[in-house]
Amino acid sequence: MRAHSLLTRRLLASTVPVALLLGLGAQPAHTDPLIGNVLNSYGLPGGVDTPTAEMLPDGTLGGTVSYTDRARRHNVVFQLHPRLTTALRYSRVEGINDHNNLGHIWDRSFDLRFQFIDEQGWRPAVSVGLQDFLGTGVYSGEYIVATKTITPNIRASIGIGWGTLAGKPRTIDTEDNGGKPNVDEWFSGSARPFGSITWQVNDKLSLVAEYSHDRYLARYLRPNGTIDDVRQGDDEPDSKFNFGAYYTFNPSYQVGLYTLGGDTFGAQFSFALNPRNAPFPSGLEKGPAPVRPRPAPSADPDGWSGAWSADPTAQPAIQTALGKALKDEGQILESMALSSNRAEVRIRNTRYIQQAEAVGRTARLMTRALPPSVETLVITSNSEGMATSSVVLRRSDVERLENTEASRIAEAAQLVDAEPRPDGLVTTPDLFPRFRWKLAPYLELGVFDPQDPLRYELGAELKASYEIMPGLILSGTVRQRALGTMKQRGPGIPGQRGEHYTPEEYVSNPDYEYFNGVPRVRSDTRMYTGSDSPTIPELTLAWYAQPTRAVYTRVTVGLLERAYGGVSGEVLWKPANSPLAFGAEVNRVRKRDFEDVFGFRDYEVTTGHVSAYYEFAEGFTAQLDVGKYLAGDKGATFTLTREFANGWRVGAYATKTDLSDEEFGEGSFDKGITISIPVSWATGTPSRDRAGTTLRSLSRDGGAKVHVNGRLYDKVRDAQSVKLYQGWGSFWR
Repeated sequence: MRAHSLLTRRLLASTVPVALLLGLGAQPAHTDPLIGNVLNSYGLPGGVDTPTAEMLPDGTLGGTVSYTDRARRHNVVFQLHPRLTTALRYSRVEGINDHNNLGHIWDRSFDLRFQFIDEQGWRPAVSVGLQDFLGTGVYSGEYIVATKTITPNIRASIGIGWGTLAGKPRTIDTEDNGGKPNVDEWFSGSARPFGSITWQVNDKLSLVAEYSHDRYLARYLRPNGTIDDVRQGDDEPDSKFNFGAYYTFNPSYQVGLYTLGGDTFGAQFSFALNPRNAPFPSGLEKGPAPVRPRPAPSADPDGWSGAWSADPTAQPAIQTALGKALKDEGQILESMALSSNRAEVRIRNTRYIQQAEAVGRTARLMTRALPPSVETLVITSNSEGMATSSVVLRRSDVERLENTEASRIAEAAQLVDAEPRPDGLVTTPDLFPRFRWKLAPYLELGVFDPQDPLRYELGAELKASYEIMPGLILSGTVRQRALGTMKQRGPGIPGQRGEHYTPEEYVSNPDYEYFNGVPRVRSDTRMYTGSDSPTIPELTLAWYAQPTRAVYTRVTVGLLERAYGGVSGEVLWKPANSPLAFGAEVNRVRKRDFEDVFGFRDYEVTTGHVSAYYEFAEGFTAQLDVGKYLAGDKGATFTLTREFANGWRVGAYATKTDLSDEEFGEGSFDKGITISIPVSWATGTPSRDRAGTTLRSLSRDGGAKVHVNGRLYDKVRDAQSVKLYQGWGSFWR
């Protein structure tokens, strides 16, 4: 059995820094990046339209909604790394239409900005950026910009830009599906300067003046070979100077008014949420019970000698008392093994977002419930009947280090792989079968649809599970819609932008279920929405098992998700002390009926992937899946996720398969952003519930996976190595 102290585990993980993965350099910066206090209309720190070299506080998740007669921009921004800012944009560009140059189009784009020189002394901060490098290219441009603090209240920026930033937009091929970076165009063509000055009048108000070359023009290459210059708005701005005023009415929210060239006016709303700045930083949970020091041997000679262990009634009484105490702390004592000098408890954490807090509170309670002869404390974390890790502590260390920093108890603790079926474990009586249910409202959002940029559905959701025995779980969800703008709609008609089949047309004609020869496995997702009758998004029977210490398995059968039912099998290798994991999954699924909650359509497919996972330092996790997808296409998905100690999780993914650009359609390949925020961050009340969504520009059929709840990696990793130590600061909470 291999074991490491938790602090050693942390140092080992840091030897492969996430900066290497991102190409950001292996050493941390000597000073903090320059932080901006104004988000521009593109959603990044800047002036009115132009960029600056500034960053946001590390981990910030924000967004802007900006409106003018020339464009409406909806931006989501995330500070992925202290020096790397990312933004996803969805814009309505006025005055442009792919067919007749009238009306508007909805454009999707993605930005990156990297601050490679920090401000120090007389040296300015310097950043390089790629604007709209992964979209149609309406806003395509690159820049290098420097920002300097002139006085405590005034900052100046000057840069050089290409493409749109130089007033020379790139030519957009109307027959191109877009979605791919045009590397050969980066930093090409003639460049022009831009600049801005920001005056922080007081803690609330900022005034901005900038010089910009943006002509609000797009150049289109038509199918007949002609190139059209299409104006965004009625005409070119009268001036190259833009002015704005931005008011921050609390640390997270900002409103702004601005003018472009003196003839176009705009308004903007921005928000920025930092995971480190919770509304209730200390939480609202009650404090843990204090550690109880053991009495002197003279005060309890039988307890210290271990004579109590010969009493057959001792363990049941101790287990009952400890189980009740743990229940008050949101833990389930599933089983226990007790001897004269060692105690192992197997707990299920139902309350705390960080497993370390559950482990710490359990350790405290063990000092209060166990006889004094018990020196070795083993706290094993269980998930769906699987033992995912064991934290081994000396009781004397727990007593000695209670009022010290959590890193000291981490140095003393050992993390080991848990034995799946050890001798001596006594299951807590009357624990199984166990029934749980929850009735709550639900809100479902749909974004980035060109005809319906923001759709919603609100209703009631009943979730229930029946745990027949450890690892065997029957669960389901029933939803009843109350109101919303999500309506049932057929997929788009090929060659007719913005036109869709009616639901009746789509159901009655099997030929419509294919697009460019590819089965519609996700592009008809809206056929499953808008029902006023109760729906059953999920109804499954899942079996979790643990054949060996580091191998976990899952088999799930039933209605796996809203659109597919069938059987899903998975195996995962994940040692407790390893940042590396490997897994494999196979699914045999059939498409569900659009109306009958228990009915199926004809489409049936086998999908599967092999997966590799690696946990880097600073909360980054990389995942690579290679295999076959729902439409029968084969390829790979790469996902990079960052998780913070308080449970915030933001990630991005990209999938490329053997479908051609024409077969895939607009966007060329699948990509998106995932956001998951723990409810406890906002409420201050401990809970393992989360609110999250996936932002993707389009729902295409290529690279589509089955959505199966309860996949093994997320079930296992909470109590293991990097993830466990990341939350170790909560051990003494």
